[in-house]
Order: sequence, then C-alpha cells, then structure tokens
Amino acid sequence: MSFHASLRSAAQMLFQRIEEFFDRFFGGSSNPLRHLGAMGLYFLWIIVGTGLYLYSVLDTSINGVYNSIGHLTREQWYLGGVLRSLHRYASDAFILVMALHLVREWAYGRYYGFRFYSWVTGVPILWLSYVSGISGYWIVWDRLAQFSAIASTELLDWLPIFSEPAARNFLTPDSISDRFFTMLVFIHLGIPLMLILGLWAHVHRISRVDYLPSRQMMLGTLATLLALALIKPALSDAPADLAMVSTQLRLDWFLLFIHPLTDVTSPAMVWSMLIAATALLFILPFLPHPKAEPVALVDQANCNGCSRCLADCPFAAITMAPHPSRPGYKIAIVAADLCAGCGICAGSCPSSTPFRSQERLVTGIDMPQLSVNDLRQQLEAKLSRLGGRSRIVVFGCSHGAKINALSSTDTAVISLACTAALPPAFVEYALRGGADGVMLASCRSGGCHYRLGERWTDERLNGRREPRLRSKVPLSRVHHLFASDNDNKLLAEALKTFRNRIENQQADDDPLPPYFRRNSYHA
Repeated sequence: MSFHASLRSAAQMLFQRIEEFFDRFFGGSSNPLRHLGAMGLYFLWIIVGTGLYLYSVLDTSINGVYNSIGHLTREQWYLGGVLRSLHRYASDAFILVMALHLVREWAYGRYYGFRFYSWVTGVPILWLSYVSGISGYWIVWDRLAQFSAIASTELLDWLPIFSEPAARNFLTPDSISDRFFTMLVFIHLGIPLMLILGLWAHVHRISRVDYLPSRQMMLGTLATLLALALIKPALSDAPADLAMVSTQLRLDWFLLFIHPLTDVTSPAMVWSMLIAATALLFILPFLPHPKAEPVALVDQANCNGCSRCLADCPFAAITMAPHPSRPGYKIAIVAADLCAGCGICAGSCPSSTPFRSQERLVTGIDMPQLSVNDLRQQLEAKLSRLGGRSRIVVFGCSHGAKINALSSTDTAVISLACTAALPPAFVEYALRGGADGVMLASCRSGGCHYRLGERWTDERLNGRREPRLRSKVPLSRVHHLFASDNDNKLLAEALKTFRNRIENQQADDDPLPPYFRRNSYHA
C-alpha cells in the first residue's frame, strides 16, 4: 500500500470513529459530520440573509462606513448587532465545515471516477470563499481591516500583475476615497454570487441534494450561533488610521490566518504553498486509485420505461429517452461517466424479480459484475446447502459491516455493492425457498458509500417505496440492520437475537407457501 493510500485509510478510520461516536447522541440523520455539505449550504444562507440586512443600513462613504457599523452594533444590538455577529460566526463556520468536507471526501476516496466532476468544481469554491471572507473584513475599516488590506495587497504585489505596488494605496490617509468602499461592497456582493454559482455546478450532477440539514440540526446550530452572538458579540476595533501601525489585533484565524503565515515566511513561500496545494487538489483524481466498477447496462427488450431507476439513482447517471423499438414507451439511458456501479438501479427495476420462470433472468437494467440472474443462482445454491434449526440468509454491503464472518452451516451470506441493489422480491424468494429468516445489513444512516442506499432499502422493505416488499411477507422473519465495518460485534449480536426470535416463533406463523423454480438448485 502506498503512503498516500495509507494516509487516506488512517484519516478515514479517524472520521469513522468520530462519526460513530456522534451517532450515539445525534443519530445518523442529524450527525453534523455526515451532513457537512448541507451544513455548509445552511451557513451560506445565514451569511446571505444577514449580509443583505447589513448592506441595507451600511453607509459606504469613507467617513460613514465605520460609524454606521458601530451604530448598528451598539444602538441596535438586539437586531443589527446580533445579525452582524451571526454573519461573522456563520462565515467562520462555513469555512470550517468546507475544510472538513474536503478532507472527509478525500479520506473516503470520493474524488475520482464518477465523483471527479464534483471534486474539481469544488476546488475553486475554496478560493472564492476566502476572497469573499477577507474582503468582508475590509468593509468595517477598523484597525484589523487596515492590517488585512495592507497585508493582502503586499501579498498581491509579489505577483507580476500590477504596474505599480498596490500597497501604496494605503500609505497616507488621503489615498483612500469613497470609491474604495464602493468597490469593496461590489466585490463582497459579487463574489458570493459567483460562489453560489460554483456551488450549483458542484452539486448539479447529484440527485436529491441535501440543500438543508435536518430541522433538529438547523435549530440546534442556529441556537448555538445566537448564544455566541449574545455572549461574545462581534465588535469593531478602533478606527483605521493609516498614519500608524497596529500591533494588538483580535485576529480571525479561520479567515485571516494567511497574514501571520506571510509574516513568518514570505509572500513567495505563501504563493508557492497556495499554488502547490491547489495543483495537488486538481491532481489527486489522476493519482493511482481502485479500478472503477463496471457501469449499468440497459436491455431494450426488458426496459419498459417505468423511470424507477431514474428516481433512485443517487448520481443522476440515468435519463429517459424515447424507446427505439416501442413507440410511446421510454428507455433508460446510462451516462457511463456518472455511473457509480452501485446497482441501486437494478434493485429498483420491476423486472428484477427472481420469480420469473426463465432459466436465464434478464432484466431491464443490470450490473455486469453481479447480474440479477447471477444473484438468483448464488442464492439458490446457498439455500440448497443451508441446514440447522433456523436457516438465515444475510445480505450485506461491501462498504459496511463484514458479513462474511457470519457464514456457517445455518447462515448464508451474500455481499452486494449496496443493499439497495437487492430487489425486495429476493427477500420473499429466500423465505419461500427454504430460509427461516432474512437479515439485511446496510450502512449506518447517513453513511452510505452511495449516499442513498440504506434509505432506499429501508423504504422498500417498509412499503414506502417501489419496488415494495409484498405485504404477504411476514416482517417478523425480516430484520434490517444498520452497521459499519466497525460494528462486527453488533452484527453478530443482532444475528443471534434474530435467530432466537425466529426459533421462538411457531412454524405456522409463516403464511408463505414454498416456491421451487423449475430446474433450481434446491428442487
């Protein structure tokens, strides 16, 4: 294993441990680490909303900008002051969750293949966020703004793009005019618009984007920001004075860390690090990584254009087009560069039922690496070898709990790319074919490698999503578990509990008559 792979694996393990610790208190749906993208968008809406109000009362003249912000903070502290503090803390929080989101996606290997586009469109967002945040500090025009403005222009002066040093604009008080603040406001409003456009590009190839976190997360986060705003409100330093140099400043290390870094090193070193870091982020997808999974294949003769695969695909890899040989019908089209190879589409196809009598099962959409026909053959073969008092089939996710350790004479295990790749009819097929119980081990809530797998599986089993598990199937003989690859003990205990529950049931509790397909392995 390469150094990069080892480092990424260690980072992934660290994130997993912390996320699973937070699951105890928040659950998967409200765990902030599992929804960093949604948290970032939520902070952005707070920034935009509070910023619009602050702009509406801002005097952009050289003599009025500092006083108008000071008046807002002191005289209208209950509204303007709180909104200013929310604007400040939401900006810091946005930077924090953006950095965590980037590191987490890298740690989980979500930067290449079908995720390449989302990764490369996310890199410019880093630059836009910091430029917007730093320019916001300039608008206040206090001692900290003065320090940041001079330090930033000195950093820019190192680049050979200006005919004269930009830092000269801050040498004397007369060098700053009203037009300077008008330009700052224009930049501080214009760049966020570009940021929103960049975020749209970042997520527009993903279906069912979480534009907002759960209600519990939003209310808890807002309450925390309001508490910070009241306990430690954002205040201005003394007014800027170009005739003197300030030495004692309350620095925002989230947004302005680059200035002390420049002082410690040099502009050349800082630019070298920034350019190298940006180049590395763009290069990462081209470094050695695991081979991509084969993409889904559509069979014209069996696709009826129901659009279930379109509705369930987590990465918008499927579109519908007119069927080439059946007028009035549609057919699924798979974009190879967007397909994750998860098989969720095959699990949603109505033709992916093992009860069809064909010797070779062909479905409307299927996966080459493990077709629905291969899955049926594998299930039949394992059912034929099951013995014991309570025979259980366990379907698991290759990215979740390690189900292979459960394999025994009375337990058959089948691993899939995602549990949502399993058509619900296979649960019934296993029960009719000799299994006393079926257990599904999906990833933890919010932790699916393919984003939506554990959610679709749960909804299908509980009859809330097509294809549904038929109501005739006794749910007492079906158990759906959510577990990660760190939950092997939990998995074994869940199987033991499930087995005890089945063994305590009466044999006639199961209304399903046996079903034996002709020429099956266990006829």
